[in-house]
Amino acid sequence: MTTSPRKIAFIGAGNMTQSIVGGMVKSGYPSELIYVSNPSQPKLDKLSSELHVHTSHNNAEVAATADVIVLSVKPQLMADVCAALRAEVPNLADKLIVTIAAGIRIEKYRQYLGDDIRMIRVMPNTPSLVGKGMSGLVADDRVSEDDRSYITEAFDGVGATLWVANEDELDILGAVAGSGPAYFFEFMASLQKAATALGFDREKARQMVQQTALGAAEMAIASELELEDLRKQVTSKGGSTAKGIEVYQGADIDDISANAVKAAVQRNQEMAKLF
Repeated sequence: MTTSPRKIAFIGAGNMTQSIVGGMVKSGYPSELIYVSNPSQPKLDKLSSELHVHTSHNNAEVAATADVIVLSVKPQLMADVCAALRAEVPNLADKLIVTIAAGIRIEKYRQYLGDDIRMIRVMPNTPSLVGKGMSGLVADDRVSEDDRSYITEAFDGVGATLWVANEDELDILGAVAGSGPAYFFEFMASLQKAATALGFDREKARQMVQQTALGAAEMAIASELELEDLRKQVTSKGGSTAKGIEVYQGADIDDISANAVKAAVQRNQEMAKLF
């Protein structure tokens, strides 16, 4: 890391925590500065044996030790977890609080943990589990540039990071990047079904689809062209690809995507009101 490492505590040891911690250690973060708490032992044993981080069943214990606290529990458990931290951990205002839970807004965390906290919300997506994530981040006005740089480096270990201006933008990012893997899987599954309907077995159809998706993504990353221009490059006028694209455009794929994203944004906003 180019920023100074800090003692960091993860409350919750689920898949996302394991991925983030793994990415941090792989990127050179000192494992002796990482603490993880969790109710059950098996996940802690895995983190301890594979990554050599500190583990505990006591949330308050690891939080009190740390400079940074990452809240990585399910949204429905967050109120109780935060209430216990507020009661048992002194000087929460001196620590950077980070949450990767969906739906809960910073204003609500102030109710949970106190008005004087400084907080960053991070919305990672599931490809973070394989180091190819897209994490959206938003901070309150008490967070310093050094805090931002520190958290950016931590989450760069599991993919790319993108800071947004406010929590409304984070809802939109969640509807695109957070939900996006499901949209791509749905499309990939439909192509696999199309190939099997024409005679391929499922394994070969899947190989074709997933390698094509990987190649297309890598081309998009490597190219400075607009995505629409990349599409045009592989669409010869009057060719077979053009005929396929006509079908997608006839079904108004832009409208389908717009409606899907709007529906996901609306649900993100509804979920925020549940907590």
